[in-house]
Amino acid sequence: MSHPALSPDQTAVVTGGASGIGLAAAKRFAARGMNVCIADVDDARLREAATQVTAEATRGGAAIMTAKVDVGSRDSVAALEEAVRQRFGAVDVLMNNAGIQPGSRMFGPEETWQRILGVNLWGIIHGSQVFAPGMIAQGRPALIINTGSKQGITTPPGDPAYNVSKAGVKAFTEALQHELRNTRDCQVTAHLFIPGFVFTPLTANGRVEKPAAAWTPEQTVDFMLERVQAGDFYVLCPDNDVPRALDERRILWAAGDIVENRPPLSRWHADYAEAFAAFVKQ
Repeated sequence: MSHPALSPDQTAVVTGGASGIGLAAAKRFAARGMNVCIADVDDARLREAATQVTAEATRGGAAIMTAKVDVGSRDSVAALEEAVRQRFGAVDVLMNNAGIQPGSRMFGPEETWQRILGVNLWGIIHGSQVFAPGMIAQGRPALIINTGSKQGITTPPGDPAYNVSKAGVKAFTEALQHELRNTRDCQVTAHLFIPGFVFTPLTANGRVEKPAAAWTPEQTVDFMLERVQAGDFYVLCPDNDVPRALDERRILWAAGDIVENRPPLSRWHADYAEAFAAFVKQ
């Protein structure tokens, strides 16, 4: 059974909605007969996205709007919320999906860290804090879906600013769902969306063909919708290379670093390579 918020005539807002997973989600929402606001930072991409989403919309272009938004600015997100309410009257699904991954180094430029945290973490905080009160006040079922990352859980070496931002998304979304669950008469739920390897402009790295290991954005969004409708908070996505069972062992090992008092990130420590391999096989 479909979640009530995902029904025809309901309204979805997707940040980072002009490409990749966000665009795939916008198309799926439009195909369900929903109103869709595609929010992004680039005018040209927004125009192209509007054309693609309108082609999928069962109710045509009247159900589609675009908005140029800087999710790192609370004022910009507040203007987005006001514009959507003026156009469609309510918000039933908020997908805080905008994200960047330009690469980072531990002692790299502060500007890079600020930019990554501003979009990936503050964008989700701003979106949730600005939209949630109105969604609660509507008094009907609604969804807030925040896009996290497995890198925010197992925090592999190599891109520390991105890992910090996505670890923050996990902690924030857990706290958000706890707050919503304990708010009287609240029918809004939050969900942490954790994609696997997905072939998008963010992950392409110059490639033009999808690697065999990757899922498409459409596969990933379909899995997300299925699990959100089932009531999952942690929407942990597999891909063509990593099944859920392997993700589970990696996550458990990462938690075990604390419990067993191992060195941090011991999965990548030569002294623990054999132990980790044996743990995965268990």
